[in-house]
Order: sequence, then C-alpha cells, then structure tokens
Amino acid sequence: MALMERNSSHPQTDCVVVGASFAGLACASVLARAGIRVTVLERKADPGEKLHTTGIIVKDAIDQIALLDGLPAGLVHRINGVRLYAPNLRYIDLAAPGYYFLATDTPKVMRWLAAQAEQGGARITYRKSFTQAERVQSGFDLGALGTTRFLVGADGPNSRVAKVLGLGLSTKFLFGIEYEYEGVDIAEPNKLHCFIDRRIAPGYIAWVVAGVGVVQVGLARRVRGDQSMVSAAMAAFLEKIAPLFDFRNQRPVSMRAGMIPCGGVVQPAAAKRVLLVGDAAGMVSPVTAGGIHTALKHGMAAGHAIADHLNGKSRDPSGWFVGSYPRFRMKRLLRFLFDHFQSDALFNLLLGTKPMRTAAGIVYFHHKGVLDPTADAAPSRTNGQIAKNRTSR
Repeated sequence: MALMERNSSHPQTDCVVVGASFAGLACASVLARAGIRVTVLERKADPGEKLHTTGIIVKDAIDQIALLDGLPAGLVHRINGVRLYAPNLRYIDLAAPGYYFLATDTPKVMRWLAAQAEQGGARITYRKSFTQAERVQSGFDLGALGTTRFLVGADGPNSRVAKVLGLGLSTKFLFGIEYEYEGVDIAEPNKLHCFIDRRIAPGYIAWVVAGVGVVQVGLARRVRGDQSMVSAAMAAFLEKIAPLFDFRNQRPVSMRAGMIPCGGVVQPAAAKRVLLVGDAAGMVSPVTAGGIHTALKHGMAAGHAIADHLNGKSRDPSGWFVGSYPRFRMKRLLRFLFDHFQSDALFNLLLGTKPMRTAAGIVYFHHKGVLDPTADAAPSRTNGQIAKNRTSR
C-alpha cells in the first residue's frame, strides 16, 4: 500500500464515498465486499430522509443489478404499463411484452441498501458533511474526517465534491414536486398514469402512480428562473385531474421536492483518484429524469474499478472509467425537441399515432414499447371519477 502523507491523529481509509445515495451505496457495497476499507459520509441522520425521487425502478435494473436480488417484496408494487394522457385528457395504454416497473417504498429501500452496504463491511457515518479535500502523496486529506486513497462524489446534482475539486456541475434542471396520499385507491393501479400539459408541466410530465401503501402524485417542469410557480402548477394539476383522481379534499402525508439534472453527464466527471457517480455526474435520463438504474449500475461498476486499482490490478479508473457513462444521444435530442417544440395541440392530434407510439417506446420501454394489445387502438376519452377515499366505500 502506498504511503499516505497525513496527520497521524486522523483516521485513514482506502476510499471515502460522499453521499448515501443509490450510486454511493452501490459503490460502497462493492468496495467493501472486495476487502476495501470504505467509509460513506452522509450529512443526513437517515438515508431515507428528505428524498427527491419518485423511486420507480425499471425492469432493466432488476434484471441487471445483482444488488437488488434480495430486495424485499413488501417494499415494491409492480406496474405493468403506462397510460399516457394528452392535454385534453384523452389517453392511450402502452405496454411492452414482459416489461414492468416497480414503484417502491423509497425510504425503506434506501435503508435496506444502507444495511446491505454495512453488512458487507462498509462504514456509514451519518450527520457528517464533506467540506474540504487537500491532495497529498497518495490521495486526499479531508481534515477532521481523516485521509483517503480515493474519493467518490455521490452527493447529488449540487455536488460539494465537484465544487471542491473543480469538476463539472449540472447546469440544466427540472424541478419536481410530489405529494403522497394514504387511504386512497385509484382505478388501474397497475399503470403509471402520465400527463402531458405544457401549461402545467412544460418540458416534462405530471404523473399519478399507486406506490406502496400510498398514491404518489407529482409533476416536474423545466426550471427557468422562479421555482415558486411549481406549487401553483401542482394546484392546477390537482384541479385538472379531479374528474379522474380527486385529491382536492385529501391532505398529503408527505411531500418531496427537488432539482433534477437533465443536461446529461457533466464534464469533467473525474480527476486523479476521484470519480463522480449518479446525480453528481449528471447521470440522469434527459427525457424521463430516471436515474436509479444508471446510478446502481455505474455505482457498482465504479466500485469494481476502484477496488481493482487500489488492489494494484489496474490503473486509476478516473483516467478511463467515465468513458463507460451513458451519452444519452437520442434522449438529449428528444429533450431538445420537447423543450423547444412542445405543443399541446400537437399532442392532442398525434396521440395514438405510430410516431407517438415509437417515441413512447423509446422513452418508457427502451424501444420495446407497443400499444397495449388489451387496450383500444384509438385514444379513449376519460369518464367519471376514478379515485376514491377508501373510507367512503
């Protein structure tokens, strides 16, 4: 092991991961199981606190991420397809053979992932914020937090690691808000209900989905200045969907809100002995704003690459690893078109056409999407209120 220039009173570790996020915990789990001394710094008291994600996991992640093999069934609810609504509330049902999504109890999933990392040997320190990093002979001196041979920034789109070490930061964002309601049932609970409306959610969508013990209702919109308009947009959305899902007299049990990077991977995303992963790297789909799959996949891959380097089997991954990050070429093009040419009249006209189905297949099912064979081929009109309080039945 290379010598570390450090204050002998400081604790030493092989790798420090900043952020107990999906990417950070995946990376730490792999490192720990490879025998690397890894510490996760998390400024919150609980990895399930103050989350900014709807928590939907795509089938691709379940198929590819071994870390999720033991995910408890009680933490997920299977969603088999998408009901896509035009601005006039006409809709089509979309599905792909064998494809599904998992809505999750996200706070419990994060706690479960943290437990998996700790069981593998990772050390998670809560209520600890990363503030500084000074380069030394074989890594970094983090001041009172000790020294480390390698540093991973998994601390979100406003990454402190990126700022301190002069790495790239996301500059294009959506701002999302979501309410959770208990004691409510919705019709078609096995579908992800997505709404297009340029007035309410410019540059993105609004949604209703049956989660685990709750119904999640939210929207995200392109951020151009004042974020205060998001609350007004949420009120307008609740009013609009009242004939379908009436939550106007319901009080949400919780609320999530936050910035979502949508400009693609930041540049640079690495420097000598430091990597950004997950949202800190801008590793979020520019179209769907989904980042859990890529966070887990590349977080684990980063863990393997760093472990090999620290064990003397390969060169510093900061010089080559980011080449494996997704480029989102098609989705960045769709993001550009959506930002500049979104038209409610056009969506009303094209709903159900082949071009719309093709675009939906790319966005929701990675080219696998088709019209649900059990649904009508023509767009359907909404009819009647389909969200009810359980106690009123």
